[in-house]
Amino acid sequence: MLQLKHWQDAVNAILGAWLVLSPWAMGFQGETMAMSNAVIVGLALIAAALGAIFVPRAWEEWTEGALGVWLVVSPWVLGFGGSFGPRLDAVVVGILVVALSAWTLATDKDYIAALRKHTAQ
Repeated sequence: MLQLKHWQDAVNAILGAWLVLSPWAMGFQGETMAMSNAVIVGLALIAAALGAIFVPRAWEEWTEGALGVWLVVSPWVLGFGGSFGPRLDAVVVGILVVALSAWTLATDKDYIAALRKHTAQ
């Protein structure tokens, strides 16, 4: 039976699934850029989170964090910052993903030890 190393990765996978479904759940499927962003980033987040669940490595947490940062800035970079629903979806999920990824990186003893070893060289 698979034992989760970090519960945060499972939550990030759920947030990724939400992103994929959110254009239809929140009614912004007609906004092509916002919908495409949500679906593509959601699928990437699911992939990174599943990778982190099955083969935990620090780079997967960093990838999840980068996807979260992208979500926070994407409404303005992609031009849908004026649309409340898609903007709220991207920013809130992005903040949650960044927080969960940072939490995992900051509390995992293996990741911290590897970082200390790498920076000591």
